[in-house]
Amino acid sequence: MRPATDQIRAWLDEVPDPEIPVISLVDLGIIRDLAWEDDTLVVTVTPTYSGCPATAVINLEIETALRAHGIERIELRRRLSPAWTTDWISDKGRRKLQGYGIAPPVAGTAGCNLAGDAAPTVVCPHCGSTATRVVSQFGSTPCKAAFRCDDCLEPFDYFKCH
Repeated sequence: MRPATDQIRAWLDEVPDPEIPVISLVDLGIIRDLAWEDDTLVVTVTPTYSGCPATAVINLEIETALRAHGIERIELRRRLSPAWTTDWISDKGRRKLQGYGIAPPVAGTAGCNLAGDAAPTVVCPHCGSTATRVVSQFGSTPCKAAFRCDDCLEPFDYFKCH
């Protein structure tokens, strides 16, 4: 008997993102669909961006996790449309990012700009202050920007919205 997709999703919720291991692939929102087609499990994945360097590792980790649970026939499909957005990160994932010291993306601001009047208010993950500012548009990975809190003076990464 094959496992239900809810069970499979729970297994994949234990697979960490290779760049930010505190958040799972499910919490990141890149597992778009799970479906059985005959005796093959089809896993549809939308990468965070088309050139994401972790895509091959993510695919390998998905297959490894599923094979560990006895699923032998797996097909991974890459879906680029609609493009992934940080709005797809789960609430649990946002809390995990914050607890890890990374400010989660401001919800509902897909496509936002970090400069000018339209810049989102980013909350410091260390002290909760909104007195924060951009240090660099580029952080420790392409999906993050470097910020600094003017109250606690701690630097932190902000997961850029897109």
